[in-house]
Amino acid sequence: MATENRINFWRRNSKVPGSVQPVYGAQHPPLDPRLRRSYPKDTKPKLNNLKSKKTSSFHEFARSTNDAWDIDDDDEEEDFLGGPALCSSFPSGLRSALTQKQDAAGVTQSGISHTTEEDTEHELANSKVVKSNSEIHLTTSSVRSTLQKQQSLPVRPVIPLVARISDQNASGAPPMTVREKSRLDKFKQLLASANTDLEELRKHSWSGIPREVRPITWRLLSGYLPANKERRELVLKRKREEYFGFILQYYHSRTDEHYKDTYRQIHIDIPRTNPLIPLFQQPVVQEVFERILFIWAIRHPASGYVQGINDLVTPFFVVFLSEFVMEDMENFEVAALSPDIQRNIEADSFWCMSKLLDGIQDNYTFAQPGIQNKVKALEELVSRIDEDIHNHFKKYEVEYLQFAFRWMNNLLMRELPLRCTIRLWDTYQAEAEGFSHFHLYVCAAFLIEWRKEILSMVDFQGLLILLQNLPTIHWGNEEVGLLLAEAYRLKYMFADAPSHYKR
Repeated sequence: MATENRINFWRRNSKVPGSVQPVYGAQHPPLDPRLRRSYPKDTKPKLNNLKSKKTSSFHEFARSTNDAWDIDDDDEEEDFLGGPALCSSFPSGLRSALTQKQDAAGVTQSGISHTTEEDTEHELANSKVVKSNSEIHLTTSSVRSTLQKQQSLPVRPVIPLVARISDQNASGAPPMTVREKSRLDKFKQLLASANTDLEELRKHSWSGIPREVRPITWRLLSGYLPANKERRELVLKRKREEYFGFILQYYHSRTDEHYKDTYRQIHIDIPRTNPLIPLFQQPVVQEVFERILFIWAIRHPASGYVQGINDLVTPFFVVFLSEFVMEDMENFEVAALSPDIQRNIEADSFWCMSKLLDGIQDNYTFAQPGIQNKVKALEELVSRIDEDIHNHFKKYEVEYLQFAFRWMNNLLMRELPLRCTIRLWDTYQAEAEGFSHFHLYVCAAFLIEWRKEILSMVDFQGLLILLQNLPTIHWGNEEVGLLLAEAYRLKYMFADAPSHYKR
């Protein structure tokens, strides 16, 4: 039955990506990076050696693999109730980024993820947290094999969870440059004015927002806070009280028969959210996410809760937490904060996430038409941008839906480290229709970034595995800046694109 379901799911003539449930959403490809397809022990492919002797079709691939949705959640069910002329007109900072791209090609085009033994040991330490929440088991032999393969790789430091504008590809917090200080002063000047000029604020935010002022800037750009400075405190107080009024009014109904399935799916998905970051495995943080998602779901019955929405809370939560945590945010104990601070972070995360979802809610309504339209638009756009890649996919029967569904559903959050998502969202909030329209061009630029690697794959299986495991773990602000510059270039070059690109 599971095999039949998988094949029916990927049938090329199907109109929707799976049957959609009012609560669970589309049964789309696995959203969680831990839930990759599993392979027979002797045939598990290697990312660096993916060429096979003959081309395989998707159906052959599907029949020989096991899918993530076959994972049994019965154990979790038992206790879920317990717990923009072109170059000269670029926004500030883009011209220099474009001129740097060729020099930086060795870094951004290589497609190689360098991991040190120390990094691996750190991840393995974190895996203890993952294991206790999702039943993921790391065998001793696989760990030893990974360590042996990584001993010869060059060392590149890991970047902090929330990188500063100057945190390119180095860890720590380097001294602020004169230019960075000047930018920060400009932000502070804009924010301190009696009525913040939001257009000017967006112009400066496009190239990245300094960490020190990112929280208030995000609140303003999302429409959560008014531009008038005198009204901000009053609005914050009222909205925070309103949110916790929802908690008192609705949260107890999570055990009711009508909402039990919604809460159960939320409860299952929360531990799968950034599982390798200890911050998100803390019970107090998971409870915050459960409340935010449940309240949003029952207040938006047209879509309800859909898998993937849980990811969209994390950038807001981390950014608002960064107001109070300067170092080692990955391991910070949120329970150490005062209850009032915790409540403010939770309420602000809820309202800003709601503002974001208001612009892309058709992504999550029945049959998820917004995502289907965006995936089709991406296919048409890539066919105009890079015909070689488009024809390569056709030759090996790779459907865009098979990899781009997740890109649209999760706004590339499963493809990029969280620090990169936060930098990306600086620009999305500065762009008109950033999350609903500009994201399409970012996805196209992201796909073209891996052109060499894609064209080197000559079988269906290798292509799909590559597209689901793109090595971006060491990406930082520089790589994201170049990606955004390319996306902006594509947006201008294809300004005559069909109007449905804006859907």
